[in-house]
Amino acid sequence: MPISQDEHNPATEPKGAIPTVPAAGKAALKTTPLWVQDDESMNPEEFARLLDLYDNSFRNIAEGEVVKGTVLKVTANEVVIDVGYKSEGVISVDEFLDETGAVIVREGDVVDVLLERTEDREGHIVLSREKAEKMKIWDEVERAFAERKVVIGRVVERIKGGLAVDIGVRAFLPGSQIDVRPVRNLDALKGQELRMRVIKVNKKRGNIVLSRKVLLEEENAEKKKTTLETLAEGKVLRGVVKNITDYGAFIDLGGIDGLLHITDMSWGRVGHPSELFKVNDEIDVVVLKYDAATERVSLGHKQLMADPWTTVMDRYPAAVRVSGKVVSLTDYGAFIELEPGVEGLIHVSEMSWSKRVKHPSKILNVGDSVEAMVLGVDPAARRISLGLKQVESNPWNELGDKYPVGTRIKGKVRNLTEFGAFVEVEQDIDGLIHISDMSWSKRVKHPSEVLKKGDVVEAMVLSIDADNQRLSLGLKQLATDIWEDFFSRHKVGDTIEGKVVRMTNFGAFVELDEGIEGLIHVSEFDDTQGGEKISLDVGQTTPMKIIKLSPAERKIGLSIRALKSDEIRSDWESYSERQGDGGATLGERLRSK
Repeated sequence: MPISQDEHNPATEPKGAIPTVPAAGKAALKTTPLWVQDDESMNPEEFARLLDLYDNSFRNIAEGEVVKGTVLKVTANEVVIDVGYKSEGVISVDEFLDETGAVIVREGDVVDVLLERTEDREGHIVLSREKAEKMKIWDEVERAFAERKVVIGRVVERIKGGLAVDIGVRAFLPGSQIDVRPVRNLDALKGQELRMRVIKVNKKRGNIVLSRKVLLEEENAEKKKTTLETLAEGKVLRGVVKNITDYGAFIDLGGIDGLLHITDMSWGRVGHPSELFKVNDEIDVVVLKYDAATERVSLGHKQLMADPWTTVMDRYPAAVRVSGKVVSLTDYGAFIELEPGVEGLIHVSEMSWSKRVKHPSKILNVGDSVEAMVLGVDPAARRISLGLKQVESNPWNELGDKYPVGTRIKGKVRNLTEFGAFVEVEQDIDGLIHISDMSWSKRVKHPSEVLKKGDVVEAMVLSIDADNQRLSLGLKQLATDIWEDFFSRHKVGDTIEGKVVRMTNFGAFVELDEGIEGLIHVSEFDDTQGGEKISLDVGQTTPMKIIKLSPAERKIGLSIRALKSDEIRSDWESYSERQGDGGATLGERLRSK
């Protein structure tokens, strides 16, 4: 009960009431010792009555009540506090230390304390500043719950089901109430201060449940309303990066999120959105598309800057040399960044004049700085064709001067194929010895019958095609042409001996010289019309007559029948000379054969 400042009048006080002491009198009694008071100015009975009233007035302070007290003394271990009771209270100095361990009160300070007991064994009242603070906080929490006020707390730790939050007292923030979207990493919130609302409180059980989600939803609803009123395609807005994914970033525009796709972040190459932005960044974006029905917003960032491809023809005309950095390699070429947002392609076929480049990685690596030549520009398709080999002289153009046709050269067999052998003439330049140019006489079925990989061979330059980068070489051209030699020594009508090497259904092939073969057609040795049938076997050596020579086609026609006819004619002519004219009819018959 408050102490009245009116003068005490026992006659007017109800029966059983605790007498009041005038404020001035109470102050005088506390500050003036009894032994210095003037006895003549104070009636002894009145003095005794007032003293009794002074002592009884402090019984208005009840246990469990929070009262204000004045700090009388601060020692190393305790703080002495006067709460207006007949005795002082003592509180451990630990309750008055800050985070650094320093004492935060001094003599004369007024503090709130809880009166736990009126007296302990030593006659002091038992006080607690810590409990008083907690009681005050509980009152504030209950008031915040009732009035739906915002409370601020610091995340202490992650516990089962959510987070423990310090709002002056320990409170619980469920995981489902942390944000409007699920939060995967709760540990990342430790130590952060959050704005929340009390959704449940039970002082007896000491339970306080908080929600940040409710507050965010309310705030977002208000922001969303304002944002939607002004949202329109083409409008530039300031937003905050809320979340980053592999395909883009979600931007908080104020109560509503928009998607900034990775392709709309920069005119240049972007491997991942995190290369340009991070969560909580403030960025400017332009609204590309807005669907009011679904409230979906598509945003752009690169559209705030000029498209570099609109003027690319001015900066990169054909045949100009440019410098850039290799940013990507594919099976078919290398992409070169000429400037942010502008890339060109060096096709694998444009990397070397002479090397057969199987993959761009054999020539270039990501990150390399290269010099190339612009071969073509297509702004509409956003393509620039570049050449790496064009910045160097073409060795094939000089090959004709170095190795004229007919020149003998030496080289190492680098590779064998079914149709020939590739010989390295000089570094990165190969010539082909076709299988048909390996031997004048031998029928080569595979180049490995004549050459082996790694062999050093001498060959003759047959032709050079600089445009198609082809160099033809010949091996047999270094040796005498045995066919020309044979044709120079024989003519149609000559009789020659040969060995049958193989039989076919159309005739017999006969070896006339080493590497030289002729054909006896079946009609020239097997007459099934009634004439003499001649039998031939493989390996058999027999005389025959040359009936056809074709140097261009390297073919020789042979006949056994013609030889037999000559023999018959010779015998008949000898007989006719002895018998006169009787053989004319027979001679005509022989010639007809």
